[in-house]
Amino acid sequence: MLPVLYSFRRCPYAIRARLALHSSGTAVELREVSLRDKPESMLAASPKGSVPVLLLPDGNVIDESWDIMRWALQRNDPEGWLGRDHRHVDAAGDLVSGNDTAFKYWLDRYKYPDRYPEHPQTHYRNMAEQFLLKLESRLGASRFLLGDERSVADAALFPFVRQFAGVDQDWFAQSPCPKLQRWLTDFLDSAAYAAVMAKYAIWHPGDPPVIMSPEFNFRE
Repeated sequence: MLPVLYSFRRCPYAIRARLALHSSGTAVELREVSLRDKPESMLAASPKGSVPVLLLPDGNVIDESWDIMRWALQRNDPEGWLGRDHRHVDAAGDLVSGNDTAFKYWLDRYKYPDRYPEHPQTHYRNMAEQFLLKLESRLGASRFLLGDERSVADAALFPFVRQFAGVDQDWFAQSPCPKLQRWLTDFLDSAAYAAVMAKYAIWHPGDPPVIMSPEFNFRE
């Protein structure tokens, strides 16, 4: 039996989980879900009702994307995303914490300003930009966030930077973050991104299983 991954293609949390599963060479049964009509089996496994949810063959459930990333890469890490002796985990965890709290808070408001009329969209963009400037500073010292090789930190933050850049691509293209722009483009052009963003039909109980299985090494 394979692990079962409940996922939603465009969700940044699900994208980061799929990137780590792909990098680790972990095959899963992929169940693409509609967030407006969540399957009962997913809700039974994880009542919080958000993706990704990884149901392991032994019945254990991992329903936080960062935990899924670490689980997959601790089992197998051919590209060294965790670093030697897993030295990248703590540093990546700090970046993930900042991303998933303050940056995600402002990103949601920047992306959906009509839902948050307390401030103009530019205010939310300016607040979110503070986190991006920190990433830009890191990329001034090395090609990737934790050194000169792609790591779990890059994979964990990329989907959210992608989402931010997509709100106003013209603004992002002229923003004071040229190194971050290059970093984002590298990921968008990668075989890894293409592989995990393949489109699948919405899963329904009784459907034949869809297996997401890495078939090649996508080191750039």
